[in-house]
Amino acid sequence: MQSSTELRNLLNRIDHRGYPAYKDTKGEYQFLGYILSIDHVQGDPFASPSKVSVHVKGKNAGFPQELYKDTHQRIALQDELTRQFGRKAEQFAFKAKGSGKSGLISVSRCYQEVLERTACALDPVTGDIVLRMEIGFPANGRTINARELEKILFDFVPECVKSALFYKNMDAKRLRGIIDLAEDQHYIREMLPKMGLCAFVADGSILPRESGISPRPMKGGVKFRSPKELEVTMDLPHKGRITGMGIKKGITLIVGGGYHGKSTLLKALELGVYDHIAGDGREYVITDNTAVKIRAEDGRSIQKTDISMFINDLPNGKDTVGFCTEDASGSTSQAANVVESIEAGTSLLLIDEDTSATNFMIRDELMQRVIHRDMEPITPFIERIRELYDGYGISTVIVAGSSGAYFHIADSIIQMDRYVPKDITEYAKKEAENFPMISVPENPASKPAFNRCPRPSQAFKGNDRIKMKTLSKEGVMINKETIDLRYVEQITDSEQVTALGYCVRYAQKHILDGRKDLRQIVDELERVIEKDSLAALCESRSSISSMAAPRRQEIFACFNRYRGLKL
Repeated sequence: MQSSTELRNLLNRIDHRGYPAYKDTKGEYQFLGYILSIDHVQGDPFASPSKVSVHVKGKNAGFPQELYKDTHQRIALQDELTRQFGRKAEQFAFKAKGSGKSGLISVSRCYQEVLERTACALDPVTGDIVLRMEIGFPANGRTINARELEKILFDFVPECVKSALFYKNMDAKRLRGIIDLAEDQHYIREMLPKMGLCAFVADGSILPRESGISPRPMKGGVKFRSPKELEVTMDLPHKGRITGMGIKKGITLIVGGGYHGKSTLLKALELGVYDHIAGDGREYVITDNTAVKIRAEDGRSIQKTDISMFINDLPNGKDTVGFCTEDASGSTSQAANVVESIEAGTSLLLIDEDTSATNFMIRDELMQRVIHRDMEPITPFIERIRELYDGYGISTVIVAGSSGAYFHIADSIIQMDRYVPKDITEYAKKEAENFPMISVPENPASKPAFNRCPRPSQAFKGNDRIKMKTLSKEGVMINKETIDLRYVEQITDSEQVTALGYCVRYAQKHILDGRKDLRQIVDELERVIEKDSLAALCESRSSISSMAAPRRQEIFACFNRYRGLKL
């Protein structure tokens, strides 16, 4: 390791030389209270920025261990340190001048959800902190401007480190509040199954968002208020007594007129699998963290998925136990999505009829009489929904605005009226008595087979130059194969997509062997991440990308949409 003085001298020597001379700066340098590591140097000022990390020993950082002793506390603290560093870095970005990306200083941009990221890692034993950032090394044209880089590394970065990575310089009360919130959220998650609930929405929550492109809470948005019939109370460790709507396990129907808040409530439940920052309005909207949003997904790839629970006896004789298609219809894609969610270990399905295939969701009594069951290969979801709960322990929350057929089988029926929920279960059940109930199959479906064992692709064997590109939240390209993730709606950050790409890449190189099934593969990926962090998915420290942790369910979803998977 070299000293900061040696780095300054090196910058003086390479000033005004050609840009490749910046490569000489790669290495570790001791600064006051921390180590600055230049991990990867960009090839020219217009290329992806250089990767730089800061390493602070726990004794120097000084964060009390009670702030990070448990996983949920540690993740919340890492998230806040990343946000704090990012806010400070924004003050200095591009103050160092030059061509291309010269002067850029950036860390992962954190939004409303609290996610574990590679941007900041805190060792739960030693308290050591690693913070990773990107810096655009300045140049005039393609000539090194070392004086401007010196400003960044010796003036700007130390200011960011000082304000964000040393406990003595931070607002201790604010930090304590963030950790307290994380503990309260964790407490609610633990209480859900004990109280027979699959979700909880606190009174006073603001569910509407600022706009379709802004995740911030709507100013003046209607505050949530639980119906008395569904009201539950919890005593949180820090906030104390809190009251809200408990959604019970089983089958819940959300109904109401258009624009009254049905989909807004469902969207809050979808993202309730993540913790949210204070002020988001959904801090105490907590959902079973295995919940999966299900929808139709025309055109998706399906590879040897057992959809026989819902689709059988196709006219063309095609196998539905190991169903394959490169261009699924709405109904087959939704059937596959349900079965794959069972494989991924979900306990809660979230469905909006607006994004569902009608013939998958329902066949009314008249249609059943005209088109006999023997002539219809699709067993609609309504005929299996009770079986999913009784046989698999999987609850369902459905948003419905046009069909009342689910009234008969729902355990709870919630009407949204101008964003205010009302329990209309008793009334709706009574009205449903005047309408015929849909008949269900006499026998339960056979349990789906989950024996798909992917083989490794030769394209990955011994190849350390696999090209990968994250396409925002839309998908990830690995070599020339694009994994389409547009309709995996609980992905909330593009850095999760990057992590999913690395999961596929790592599995191809180290796990797939044609003998492990998909559940075993995902289990092993989770073990690697849990033991060595997300960064372990990358080949070397210099190649660690900005990643955020995806859930187990999204890892499955990524593999299931990967057309390059060999089965």
